Amino acid sequence: MFRWRHESVLDLYVIALAAFLFGTPWLFSYTNENARLDVWASSGLIIAIALATFIAFFTWEEWLNVLLGIWLIVSPWVLGFTHTRAMHYSIGIGIAVILLATLEIVLLDDKEPKSSAPSPPVA
Repeated sequence: MFRWRHESVLDLYVIALAAFLFGTPWLFSYTNENARLDVWASSGLIIAIALATFIAFFTWEEWLNVLLGIWLIVSPWVLGFTHTRAMHYSIGIGIAVILLATLEIVLLDDKEPKSSAPSPPVA
């Protein structure tokens, strides 16, 4: 059931970052309700997707984490909690999630066997 890959450590980092983000409304006493709900929902989805990669890995799961990272970056402006502590944590962790998910995608792409078919002769 549990499938460990060398790249799985990146998912552990993503889970740790998202768990920290999930706790920030309590740690830093967010007063904006939109910020709290966004942080809880986004980090919960990121954790669920990262945990799912341990059971059955698909590259699209990493792309979902990239999209959620982008959402974390733009959500302060969309939901109206700019210039708050929540914005800084949302953006910082969003960038980290994007970087880790993209790194995993690149590492997996490098591992995939390339076609060994000979190229056609040039006339």
